[in-house]
Amino acid sequence: MVRAVQIESLSALTLFTGDMTRSVAFYKMLGFDLARGGPEAAFTTFRAGSQFLNLTSEGEGKFCEVWGRAIFYVSDVDAMYQRALALGFTPDFAPRNAAWNERYFHIKDPDGHEISFARPLGP
Repeated sequence: MVRAVQIESLSALTLFTGDMTRSVAFYKMLGFDLARGGPEAAFTTFRAGSQFLNLTSEGEGKFCEVWGRAIFYVSDVDAMYQRALALGFTPDFAPRNAAWNERYFHIKDPDGHEISFARPLGP
């Protein structure tokens, strides 16, 4: 008999990068906290709340054109949007409220990965 297992949480998301220095700078400027690795490393880890965002340059050339989207909850979507603009980044659109009861916007990282910053709206 197979016991039922419940998925509890996402531990980490790992993204491939063609330029670790550029990618580390991008995520640090947006406020991600560097846990290990860095611009010269082949593998870098940032804290994302109680989870992690990993960047790897291992497996060069394993990029794909369309892969999906990473969604990060933040305390203030509009403030994160203003931060991105102040840093000279170009989000895909201004923050908006979604039918699924979240406020969000998307931005692409230096390797073209789509990153979404979101916050649940009140009931």
